[in-house]
Amino acid sequence: MKHTDLYIDGQWRDGAEGQRFDVVNPATEEVIASVASAEIADADAALDAAEKAMLDWAARSPRARSEVLRKAWELMTGRLEEFAHLITLENGKAKADAMGEATYAAEFFRWFAEEAVRADGMITRAPASGARIMVHHKPAGLAVLVTPWNYPAAMGTRKIAPALAAGCAVIIKPASETPLTMLALMPLLEEAGVPAGLVNVLPSRRSGALVDHIMHDPRVRVVSFTGSTSVGRTLLKGAADQVLKPAMELGGNAPVVVLEDADMGTAIEGTMLAKMRNLGEACTAANRIYVHETLAEDFTRRLSAEMSALKVGDGTDPSVNVGPLVNASTRDKVAAFVADAVAKGARVECGGVAPGGKGFYYPPTVLSNVPETADCVNDEIFGPVAAIQTFSDEEDVIRRANATEYGLVAYVFSEDFKRALQICERLDYGMVGLNRGLVSDPAAPFGGVKQSGLGREGGHEGMLEFMETQYISASW
Repeated sequence: MKHTDLYIDGQWRDGAEGQRFDVVNPATEEVIASVASAEIADADAALDAAEKAMLDWAARSPRARSEVLRKAWELMTGRLEEFAHLITLENGKAKADAMGEATYAAEFFRWFAEEAVRADGMITRAPASGARIMVHHKPAGLAVLVTPWNYPAAMGTRKIAPALAAGCAVIIKPASETPLTMLALMPLLEEAGVPAGLVNVLPSRRSGALVDHIMHDPRVRVVSFTGSTSVGRTLLKGAADQVLKPAMELGGNAPVVVLEDADMGTAIEGTMLAKMRNLGEACTAANRIYVHETLAEDFTRRLSAEMSALKVGDGTDPSVNVGPLVNASTRDKVAAFVADAVAKGARVECGGVAPGGKGFYYPPTVLSNVPETADCVNDEIFGPVAAIQTFSDEEDVIRRANATEYGLVAYVFSEDFKRALQICERLDYGMVGLNRGLVSDPAAPFGGVKQSGLGREGGHEGMLEFMETQYISASW
């Protein structure tokens, strides 16, 4: 928490109007920092700095950019404990979960250090005219990055690393709940050799107005956002005014399908990971758990035992498995989902009651007999609540799994690999975890279909989101 000001052109500065806002520890509800709040004048300064810095950065060789990113990975890997502690303080997640995020976040620098030298083009000959078709990829331009509070480090590095690999400069607007981790990353990037002005960080309580202003600057060519579908729709409308290149990773309503031939141990382990990673505060979190009726009783009993065994408390305690939710409104929304489901006929197998006292805690909860009309079936829970439903027919469960506007990720558990793959192909999701509760990987193209987003992050595709394809027709 050493740096709490805006980071513009390689310098720390207060906001143009001197406004600040508090960052609260969700475990104690205590203020841990006061952070500068960016205004329009600050955005203009960041745009000027980014434009200037990109001229040199885009002209550097891919290998030169690669070496800087590689150095960033090395430095961050050596400081994982520091970043994990800061993530826990401002986000609330348990220490082990925070270490997992810090490691994952650092890996994006290593992956895109390797991808920076692989923006391959091609030369072919047009069959009809005989002209040469030369295709290459070039930096798209300045990028505005808008990140959520649930992964304060990883959602930033997943955007910064490919943008820098592609040759772009960026302005990042971190979530107001969790700006400290991204600010703490900037000295590390300086040490790695990132030039002043190439990465600018603008925390702000006026997020909508600030981002809209940046998006309407003609120098900006890419907007990359991770967050709710409702906010994503608003940003897409703004992006249309400038015809910006959008990269949108939006909401989810992930189904888990446990077939009658699933290995129970694998299914329980995978469901726990898909549900409780990051306390369920993830767009990839298991939201609707469909279990074949022949396994439902055993599955519910074993999942409830696993959930009940998790220790709830302040995430700075290494023995704690489950920290607090990020704020009071998130906790209250989770509690409302449980109350609604119970009122409509669901049974509480464990948890279900928020403790009193300080901190935004909600216990790991399992609900069985959850009806299709329950709110938690049709909206993201974003908390530690596992909502179990049953099925008997394969066609029926595929229909129910697809019956949502979202299409980010699904999970399937079965020992019949052929059958499972056939089901995976019929699920309308950008990603599927087959006998796995974790799909996120820097080397894989992360993203959804339908109302869950546009474009991909990670993999080779993640860098191409920040590049434009240019075709040159030539004869020789």
